[in-house]
Parts: sequence; C-alpha cells; structure tokens
Amino acid sequence: MRDQASGPRVLLKRLRELMQEPLEPQERLDRIVRDIASNMVAEVCSLYVLRADSVLELYATEGLNPNAVHLAQLRLGQGLVGTIAASARPLNLSNAQEHPAFAYLPETGEEIYNSFLGVPVLRAGRTLGVLVVQNKTMRHYRDDEVEALETTAMVIAEMIATGDLARLTRPGLELDLRRPVSFTGLSFNDGVGLGHVVLHEPRIVVTNLFNEDSEEEVRRLETSLGSLRLSIDDMLERRDVAFEGEHRQVLEAYRMFANDRGWVRRLEEAIRNGLTAEAAVEKVQSDMRARMLHMTDPYLRERMSDFDDLANRLLRQLMGRGPEDVAASLPKDAIIVARSMGAAELLDYPRDKMRGLVLEDGAATSHVVIVARAMGIPVAGQMKGAVSMAENGDAIIVDGEEGVIHLRPQPDLEAAYAEKVRFRARRQEVYRELRKKPSTTKDGVQVDLLMNAGLAVDLPQLAEAGAAGIGLFRTELQFMVASTFPRAEAQEKLYRDVLEAARGKPVTFRTIDIGGDKVLPYFKGAIQEENPALGWRAIRLTLDRPGLLRTQIRALLKASGGRELKLMLPMVTELGEIAQAREIIDREVRHLSRFAHHLPTSLKLGAMLEVPSLLFQLDELMKAVDFVSVGSNDLFQFVMAVDRGNTQLANRFDTLSAPFLRVLKQIADAGVRNHTPVTLCGELAGKPISAMALIGLGFRSISMSPASIGPVKAMLTELPLDELEAFFDDNLMAPAQGLPMRALLQAFADDRSIPL
Repeated sequence: MRDQASGPRVLLKRLRELMQEPLEPQERLDRIVRDIASNMVAEVCSLYVLRADSVLELYATEGLNPNAVHLAQLRLGQGLVGTIAASARPLNLSNAQEHPAFAYLPETGEEIYNSFLGVPVLRAGRTLGVLVVQNKTMRHYRDDEVEALETTAMVIAEMIATGDLARLTRPGLELDLRRPVSFTGLSFNDGVGLGHVVLHEPRIVVTNLFNEDSEEEVRRLETSLGSLRLSIDDMLERRDVAFEGEHRQVLEAYRMFANDRGWVRRLEEAIRNGLTAEAAVEKVQSDMRARMLHMTDPYLRERMSDFDDLANRLLRQLMGRGPEDVAASLPKDAIIVARSMGAAELLDYPRDKMRGLVLEDGAATSHVVIVARAMGIPVAGQMKGAVSMAENGDAIIVDGEEGVIHLRPQPDLEAAYAEKVRFRARRQEVYRELRKKPSTTKDGVQVDLLMNAGLAVDLPQLAEAGAAGIGLFRTELQFMVASTFPRAEAQEKLYRDVLEAARGKPVTFRTIDIGGDKVLPYFKGAIQEENPALGWRAIRLTLDRPGLLRTQIRALLKASGGRELKLMLPMVTELGEIAQAREIIDREVRHLSRFAHHLPTSLKLGAMLEVPSLLFQLDELMKAVDFVSVGSNDLFQFVMAVDRGNTQLANRFDTLSAPFLRVLKQIADAGVRNHTPVTLCGELAGKPISAMALIGLGFRSISMSPASIGPVKAMLTELPLDELEAFFDDNLMAPAQGLPMRALLQAFADDRSIPL
C-alpha cells in the first residue's frame, strides 16, 4: 500500500521545481494544474482567481475546455466554486451535480464529471481564489488528498500575492488582493495622513515553503513550541498587575491553544506533507482565520485574535525574529496599523517617519491616542478588519477628521486627499499667523489657551503652537513608558527640562495618576478590581503609598528651585485628601530647607475636579486650594455613568448635552464667586465648538492638545462673547424648541460665520 503522505511530498517537490524554472506565468500555472491532476489521479484540475469585482475567473485548467480559460466566470457565492470562495471552506462531493449550489458553465464542458473537491486559496485568512479537482467516477476524496490540495493552494496564494499573475489580468480589471477597500470607524485625532502600511505586529512572510527533511522540521516545531509554552507559563507565574484580570485571561487562552493537541497535530501533518515548520504554521493559521472570520459570535472572534497572536509568536520563535526588527526598516511615510497598542510601543517608532495611526480597537481617551495626539499624529480607531486586509507596504490614507481609512486607494482618491493635505497645510499657515496675536474674543475678553503635555517630545510644541503655558503636565506618562520606576534623578531632570522649555510660562504638574486603566507592569502593589476606574487610583493610591508621592514631590521641588511650582492632585473625592497631600508636601519642603536646597519662589496647590462628590462642596473646595482644574473626560464619565472606554457607548451621550453644560456652569460660577482660578483640561477644550461653549459658560482658561490651539484660537478671535453669554441665558435651562445644545451652538456659530 502506497504511503499516503508520499503523494503530497512528491507534488510539493515538483511544485518547488516549477517555481524555480524561468517560465511565463500562464505556462507555470498550466503546468501546475497538470501536475496536480497527475499526482492526484484526477481527470480535471482547475484554478479560479478572485478579482476585485468579486468575480472568480478561470485562470488555468487541465481537463476542461482550454478555450474557457480567462472567459469562464462565477460570481462570489455562485456555484460550487463561488460557495467555496464565499465561505472559505472546502467542498468534497461524490456527486457534485446534486449539490444545491451546483451551476453549469457550458463553455467548460464539465457536465460529465461527478466527484468534486474544491479548496479555497487562502493567504492570511483572505480568499484569493479556488483550486478544484474532479473525476468522472463518484468518489469521496480522502483526508490526505484534501490536505495535499490545501497545501498546494497555499503555494499558489504566494504566487498571487507576489504579483506574478498581474500580467494575465485583462486591462481594466485587477485581482482581489489589490482591491481598494475603505473602513469607517471613529475619529480619535484630527488630521490627514498619506503613506504606506506598517503592521504593528506584522505577519511573518514565509518564503521557505518546502522542507528537505520532515523529521527535522517536526523537531524544530517541537523545540519552538516548548520555548513558547515556557514563556507563557513564565508570564502567568508573575504576580504583577499587567498579568491580572483581562490580561491573564488572554494568556490563559494562549496557553490553551499552545497545548492543544489538535492544533499541533495539524501542524505536524502539514510538515509531513512537505512544508517547512514555518509554512505549516502559516497554513494552519490561515485556514483557522478564514473559518473564524465568518463567525458572528464576538467571543469566538476575539479568541481568533488570541490565536493569531500566538501563531505569530510561534513564527517569530521559528525564524529567530523579534518585533524590534520592524521599526528599523520603516518607510519614511509610515502609517502604523494595529489591533491595539500601548503608549510606550508607539514611542518606539521614530516620530519623523510616522504619518498616522490606525487602531482596530481603542477609544479616544486611551493612552496611546493621548500620546499620538500630543505628537500631532492623525488617528482613526474602531477599524474592525483593517489588520487582516492590510499588507506591509500597501498604500493607505488615514482621514482623522472623518474617522475613515482608504486602503490601496484609487489614484483619483489619492489625488483628492493630497489636495486636502495641501489645503490643511495652508490652514496651518493661517494658524501660525495667529500665534503672536492676542488670545482674545472679538469683544476683547482674554482667554488663556494652554496645552497638555506629558513627555519631552511634547515640549517643542509649546512655542510652535503659541500656547500660553502647560495647563496639564501628565507626570505618569514618564512612568508608563519606563520598564521600572523612574529614579528620583530622572524625574527631577524631566521636570527641570519642562520648566526650562516653558521659559517662564506657567506649568501645572499633575501628581502621578496611575491605577485604573493606567497599568504599570512593574508595580507590584496593584490589585485586581472589578471597576478600576472607580477604584484604587490617582491620589487614593499615592496617599496609601506615600513613598511614591514623596519621591515625586521632592523631585518637583528641587527642579522648581527659583521658580513658581504649580502642583495638581488628581481624582480628589473629599477635602481630607487635599489636607493629607499638603502635609506630605510641607514635610518635603522642611526636609529640603534643612539641607539648604534651592526651593520654589512660590508653591500653588490645586485639585482636579473629576469626581461628582466635589460638586456638592464647591465653595469649600475653592477655599481649600489655590486653583481648580476640571478633568472633563472623567467628570463626564462619572456624571453620565458612562465607561469612556466602552465603544458601544462612545457616541450614545453628548458632552454638549444641557445637563452636563449646567454642571460646568456651576463650577465656573463657583470659581468666580470665590476668586479661585478654574481651568478645564480634557477633550472638550480641544474642539472649537465645545471650546466655544466653555468660554460662554465662564471658563477663561482651557488646556488642550497642541494641534487644537490653532483651530480654537481661530474660533476665539471671531467670537462675540456678549452674544454667546446671552445665548446661554436663553437656552441653558430650557433649550429653544427642545433642540440639542450641540445643534443650537452650531446654528449660533453659522449665523455669525464663526469658524468651527
């Protein structure tokens, strides 16, 4: 009895020889289908390739009418071939004509064939075509024959992906792999970027498909699997916060997949059929992804993401590749495409080469988006499926204004966006002209436009944006991008650099705000929480771990020697927390005085108003501190009971709703009443329409990303404040005609030609 694996091995060896011969693409395809038919003792072997117009075109055949090549066509979903392409699943039929999807194409002459085996031609889970064998006799093809045809289809997928078949495509048509595709999601940061795809966790492209020694490849696979399992076990044994809760569940899923015998068995079968270990991983990964992409259950699709990540880890183990290899070979116009990523990972990429960021997940307030905004990078999020459809090097457009991306765009669309970029550049020139002009309304009222910052990379933008100062310096970002707690000396150096870069302009430092969704992998003291946003974070954490706060306060005091120090406490819930923090600050001042350190000329202590409990003690709060800063992101989240990271709720509630604007009005009025300066920092400050609302409510100091200052200032200089205040007198408590406040504000601006 013939060894069932010998057939596929012989076929793969023959294919390898064919791939190396200097043949024209059509001749190579014709010989491939002829060799497949001969090896599988089939009377017919046909290859259909998927075009960008969702039509499957016959590209080569052995056994059917050769005149039908490039003429016979089936729509996606039509006939057996179309069904295979649409479902990404093989069909193995002993009597094909009885199947309800059977469609007869007279030009092919296939009516005399009964048995049918068709498999999708897959690459990275995408269907690029269908490979079919047929026989006259009624028979059910064996599992090893199905496996052999799938393996062969993988080789053909690489031919399609490398562009070998492009010359066979008729003028005006193109293959599906190069099809332009657009995705609509959410705008996370304004701007437009044109460039080329860089996959943040790139699929490893396997070029060595055929093995010389199956047993050696199985041994390589076992060794790499062993290393992979050990690394997962090691991560799971750690007790730090990065691997608790949801992170731990992901790793548990990794461990489950890594030890799944079915997965390993399929890998070994692919190797014994003639593939290298790397090619076997790619084949099984692609098969699995294609099947799961058609599932609607969100949990199963999420598990597919886990499986993808695990398979990529295994490929890197086998090929000795690390993710750091990617950043070294970036194009000069890189647009990073990722499922999700951390703030520190974004900073690994050189800023001068980045033109945009695309995220499948994330939210406008996630930390990677905050960092991208500080760097002036357009960001589009919630782009489900973008990673699977993109290839490294694909042309891509990111429209951060509309929350849209265009992958492999048509030339006319690319030209239109290039003009849009030029228009934006001209508009930026207008904003630059405004830098030196007073930041006043049309009727002469001064409003300070400050910028948010958190890293050294932000500092040059203080002068470029024409900001009046730094209204929020997020000190925790230094902690988030580090692999260990930053030493006191490193903290002091950063704070001193910030103050020097400010050149006398005010800087407000927020004490370390970690916990909740701001995870430090090296912080051993964190706990798992069901509601981390409402839990042990910010001032609550640092008062319980005063060593953290003392070290930071001491660094800030030393860095501010001879200057004013403005210090702000995050997540204050009750006034007792301010008193406790003040006691720690006073103790550090006494300590440094004892050793004759150069101290700040003045120290102003403020509180962030983010927790609704402070709304019921506003006058007491204003008297207890030197200034107040409204953290509008968290305050909105807590007032409206909305998880700001929940994408299902991202557009459900409006930050310009009348109830929330009334809350902000109370705060602004309390500041005036108590002669306490009040600033607002958060997403609200960065959009011209919401900044206009804040100014109308009484805020005279707002802090935003550097890129937002130009558009907000352009609005401000055209704003008749007396008319806007009258508008709020009439509409805040009872909006006209019951219309949403956003619509009323837009109409107010339109009537007065205020640029929003």
